[in-house]
Amino acid sequence: MSSARLPVLLAVVLLLAACAEKPQSSGTRKADVDPSAGNTGTHTAPGWKAGDNASWEAQLKARSQGQNEYARTSAR
Repeated sequence: MSSARLPVLLAVVLLLAACAEKPQSSGTRKADVDPSAGNTGTHTAPGWKAGDNASWEAQLKARSQGQNEYARTSAR
């Protein structure tokens, strides 16, 4: 082999080795669950019903209004 072919051959071998890399995923995926379908344990907001999307949206709206500085300062 000539010395000019050696770097080219080495580059081809390295490129082919990079193509053989295994995917780095965990392989298992959990199915997404609708957030409004949450649990009905003791740590839920009053008035929220599990699986009811309308009550979920109402609870999120009520929570965000409590954190809105404009709504809190105008009420005083």
